[in-house]
Amino acid sequence: MIVAVIIACEIGFWVLLGLGLASRYLWNRRALSTALLVSVPLLDVILLAAAVIDMRGGATADFKHGLAAAYLAYSIMFGHSTLKWADARFHHRFGGGPPPPRPPKRGPARTRYEWIFWLRIVLAYGLAWGVVLILGLLVGAPERMGPLYEFLGQAAKVPLIALIWPVSQTIWPGKEEPMRS
Repeated sequence: MIVAVIIACEIGFWVLLGLGLASRYLWNRRALSTALLVSVPLLDVILLAAAVIDMRGGATADFKHGLAAAYLAYSIMFGHSTLKWADARFHHRFGGGPPPPRPPKRGPARTRYEWIFWLRIVLAYGLAWGVVLILGLLVGAPERMGPLYEFLGQAAKVPLIALIWPVSQTIWPGKEEPMRS
């Protein structure tokens, strides 16, 4: 059940985002657009409720629940920036807006960009742990949480692997391109 809810929430995210942006830039319906985009976080509430219901129903916490926690953490840490990213591109393509901003290519600005992005990954990982701990409290069955703790232990590889980019950018920052006039 949880995997189906995760898939439905992911599809729902992109459907709400697409409809929200289309209603803003193609159909000129700002109120509808705002309502659709503001409703995106409700998907996270639905996912959390489904995980709690599943575990309170006797399910042992496993990969699926860990994936739900990771999805929630991603939504909290990266959801807003994902919406801004998509909005900038949609605005440029369909609304006559300026080209979307790009991250810096090299130099200290790129190094700062990479470290900030990595920090957000670390915070998302910490939030996933927080979600798991809250799930454990809500379910009230710590003996069924072991596989979930193991999953999150394995998920620690994500921030460790992601550390490659800011460290390499710090060691080899490259030269900033001169300003063109």
